[in-house]
Amino acid sequence: MAHALADARAESSPAVYRRFSRVAWGVLAYNMLVVLWGAFVRATGSGAGCGNRWPLCNGVVVPRAASVQTIIEFTHRVMSGVAILGVCGLCLWAFLLFPRGRRARLFAALSAVFLFAEALLGAGLVLFRYVEHNASAGRAVYLSAHLVNTQILLAMLALTAWFGAEGASRRWHAAPRVVMAALPVAVIVAVSGAIAALGDTLFPARSVSAGIHQEFAANAAALLRMRALHPVIAALGSAVVLMAAITALRSPRPAAVHCGYAVALLLFVQLAAGVINIFLLAPVWMQITHLLIADLLWISLVVTALETGRA
Repeated sequence: MAHALADARAESSPAVYRRFSRVAWGVLAYNMLVVLWGAFVRATGSGAGCGNRWPLCNGVVVPRAASVQTIIEFTHRVMSGVAILGVCGLCLWAFLLFPRGRRARLFAALSAVFLFAEALLGAGLVLFRYVEHNASAGRAVYLSAHLVNTQILLAMLALTAWFGAEGASRRWHAAPRVVMAALPVAVIVAVSGAIAALGDTLFPARSVSAGIHQEFAANAAALLRMRALHPVIAALGSAVVLMAAITALRSPRPAAVHCGYAVALLLFVQLAAGVINIFLLAPVWMQITHLLIADLLWISLVVTALETGRA
């Protein structure tokens, strides 16, 4: 069996690895869709659509005569199940295609690990009742942990796709320090954004001025304080991400330069989207758009770190 696998790997053409990489990018794109639908569940207050039961929905496998909230939550659970099948299939393919010690194997396995953690964290939101109108500090902390796990999951899938694009293991040493520093900074900005979005959902403002009054009132909830802090955190974080983009633009590698342009463009689009989100009072569709751009920026930043650190 081992010899047969070794022979199959030896005979694999470059097209097979390119196909694996394309599928991995496709799995990443699907998981981003699942993440966006999860944000839609939160923004529409549908987290309790299946009650406090998991994995069953209101005590049954498939709900009947369901409300809109139940349909939204149940759809997210189905999408998450498909994501698990996709990542597990990708992991199995990586173990069959690549020999032991290849990074594509490692990151495919880590993708599966973090996806299962993602599923358990999602279940915890329901079981701990961190849904609907729950404005506790526990929910904010739990949501932050969920967001960090999501970012790591997306990064692992991107690493799987990047390292799996070639039969020989791609050589990567270390990206410039500012590029590496931009990664945790981007995660911190994303966490503050997720908490701010939760504040928008739980404490909607009637106008921009009313929202500012809410945030700076003496008895303002902690989530409202974070909503006020997020633009400041985003501005400071954007400066670091922009420096990372400029560093990539100076790279001798064309792929790294392209990544630098992508990061810079997405950064400015994201900042504009943030301003629009404030003035439109954070409608659901704009929250989802804001998150989509943030995820695209995160993936672009991860790939920038890979391309600028490539030997």
